[in-house]
Amino acid sequence: MIGSGPSSVEGNPPARRTVLHLAPHPDDELLGGPAIMLALQASGHRIINLACSLGRPADRERREAEARESSRRTGFELVIPSRPVAIGSTDDPDAAEPELAALIADLVRREAVDIVFSPSPHDGHPGHEVVGRAALDALSRLDGKAPVWWMWGLWADLPFPTLITYFAEERLQQVLRALDAHAGELDRNDYRRLVRGRAEANAVLGPERVFGLGARGGRGEFAELATEVVLRDRDWLLGSRRELDPREPLVEPTRASISAWLREPSLTQRFVRPGS
Repeated sequence: MIGSGPSSVEGNPPARRTVLHLAPHPDDELLGGPAIMLALQASGHRIINLACSLGRPADRERREAEARESSRRTGFELVIPSRPVAIGSTDDPDAAEPELAALIADLVRREAVDIVFSPSPHDGHPGHEVVGRAALDALSRLDGKAPVWWMWGLWADLPFPTLITYFAEERLQQVLRALDAHAGELDRNDYRRLVRGRAEANAVLGPERVFGLGARGGRGEFAELATEVVLRDRDWLLGSRRELDPREPLVEPTRASISAWLREPSLTQRFVRPGS
């Protein structure tokens, strides 16, 4: 049962959870679901950020340095593989996916991970989708022992968001200060505007996207969304729709199967040529 450890209801502090975040590239830890992770961290949970790749070969030294500085600013534990996985537009996704899945499975077992947080397999960016499919492959093999899987959307909206987290300007500034560590990427494109604009939009649209059209908004200045799925008897079930409680983040899922969506080819795979 999810959340079967000691609970505050019984007079004990909530269980400390370990979250493994999968960043396709350095800076994605601050573009996908940073406010959710910072809220969890502030409630005492452990955040591990896996830098799956370091971008183009010519940029890798710079991007590794930026990832380390970002980690220093957030306090997330940083894992950089000895050989970062090649997920660029000119690389072979069929080779990268099993390599990354093996790395994810090893970390899940070694670090006793409770929650994996990653892009979805339908995120609209080929490299991000490789990471999402690798997470699906790795976790699907752990039926009965698989951690809960949370997904964020960056290049494509999540069609089934189940979690919403509200936050204020102070948290947004915390995200932006850490994002500033990725100076090379911000010189190319100012993702700071994206972080603020999306957080404002989620505060308006998020309540209706999570709880249903007509749901009341106005709960917070900014918001972040995620989709939760839980593996039961080889079937992925959609998580319960809720405002995330960072102290006790795990609850029982619904009975709605989402396996078909997770496993079907993405629009990127079906219609977009690699490298286009």
